[in-house]
Amino acid sequence: MVETIQWTADGVVMIDQTRLPREAIYVTCKTYEEVADAIRSMVIRGAPAIGVAAAMGIALGYAQGADFDKVCDTLAATRPTAVNLFWGIQRMKDLRASLNGLPEAELRGRLIAEACRIREEDIEICKAIGRNGADLVPDGKTVLTHCNAGALATAGYGTALGVIRAAVESGKKIDVFADETRPFLQGSRLTAWELAQDGIPTTLITDNMAGHFMKSGQFGCVVVGADRIAANGDVANKIGTYSVAVLAKENGIPFYVAAPISTLDLTLAGGDQIPIEERAAAEVTHVHGVHVAPDRIAVRNPAFDVTPNRYVTAIITERGVARAPYRESLARLAGKR
Repeated sequence: MVETIQWTADGVVMIDQTRLPREAIYVTCKTYEEVADAIRSMVIRGAPAIGVAAAMGIALGYAQGADFDKVCDTLAATRPTAVNLFWGIQRMKDLRASLNGLPEAELRGRLIAEACRIREEDIEICKAIGRNGADLVPDGKTVLTHCNAGALATAGYGTALGVIRAAVESGKKIDVFADETRPFLQGSRLTAWELAQDGIPTTLITDNMAGHFMKSGQFGCVVVGADRIAANGDVANKIGTYSVAVLAKENGIPFYVAAPISTLDLTLAGGDQIPIEERAAAEVTHVHGVHVAPDRIAVRNPAFDVTPNRYVTAIITERGVARAPYRESLARLAGKR
């Protein structure tokens, strides 16, 4: 399994996801500013993974004597949609507040230990999500996934791909169709690469082919990740997820969302309150640096969309599976310990 992120004596080490699948290169972020740049530029991406990165960035900055509040604010300003980022930051803030008065050296050590603990917990959480979702995957069928919700999007194992991995580990004979996921190509560059490493049979399709193959009857379910889930079960995920969910409902295919409890944002009543990040036009007008659109053309590039809860068959978490009505089932799981 790929090592997405780890703490070392030299700094925060992470695989550079912008260079996959051409080469697997690890970079070392030696300052909290470099961690923030890595999140912003998508060297590291995926909601759980950037939550871990933010926690490690805070520990790194504080260990180097940077102002704690400035470190937290800098990391919080990197990407607006994935709530795990803010969850990780808040967890570090809460720890520091609870340890007020400790000697600085001890406080630095406790923050580093907490960031490492968040990483280890995330791996175990993903494995629990996988176990809870494996039974939902039909044996002998194809699973469609969109974007990358695998080990690369987490500290390890993955959410949506964790469900797929757990189903395979349980003995089920399944294969995967992966949407390429324009414009950043997380499906073709990352998901296809991850599943190939695991030896799980995978077929890559362009995003606009999903409906064509859904009509064939070979898909047993769709499994995707999430970046933020509102109290009513509306789900923000990579752009294009909403289209896949609508197509799945039209074709009678279960649409599952796999995400940790930390991805729930029960302070938001519905998905229309979720902030949607808009990224640079060059991600649309260029592919690997090659210009593929006319000069000076207007571009919109929202990185996420919101799938209304009526299209979501179930939400798989480490604490169990939530089904409609989501306001009740998600609140119950969030309060479970």
